[in-house]
Amino acid sequence: MKIKTSEFITSAVRRDQYPDEGRLEVAFVGRSNVGKSSIINALTNRRHLAKVSQTPGKTRLINFFLINNDFHLVDLPGYGYAKVSKKEKASWGTTISNYLTGRRELKKVVLLVDCRHKPTNDDITMHEWIKHYGYEVIVIATKSDKLSNNDLRKSEKLIKETLKLTPNETFTFFSSLNKKGRDELIDLIFTDVSSEEW
Repeated sequence: MKIKTSEFITSAVRRDQYPDEGRLEVAFVGRSNVGKSSIINALTNRRHLAKVSQTPGKTRLINFFLINNDFHLVDLPGYGYAKVSKKEKASWGTTISNYLTGRRELKKVVLLVDCRHKPTNDDITMHEWIKHYGYEVIVIATKSDKLSNNDLRKSEKLIKETLKLTPNETFTFFSSLNKKGRDELIDLIFTDVSSEEW
């Protein structure tokens, strides 16, 4: 599929602030410095659709974007940033869990991890959380341009083992810098939530 249009719709913290249009949703989640905004901008081909913060952990809201006037891309708050209080961490966890709990429109969750590092305990917890709520999960290892092909193979093995990915779970690499495989990744993530493809 092709992403022709993308626009910011609203930011939310509580359920009563979510869009209530019945549109299908794909949510993106990951650590606060994993490059989530960059990958959203790369996939939509919009440089400033999702704001890239110079301060990790700054995004504390759930941001909804309308894609092709058809379905929502949902940007969840980044987690795992060390320089925030326990109260703030708990607040973000509540915001994310409230969204994941029984969100009828949500069809899949894209979990972003940094290919240069072993997934953290927060990453493991988030992966288990997504599966607990019954959503399809796609694991994308970001910043793949930073590693050689040999190191990418080692990274894939480490990530799959750490997250205990099953053979039927989807895993892939992506670099927001070179955008290699962008069209294929768009198809992988969005095709079955687009009414154009039904």
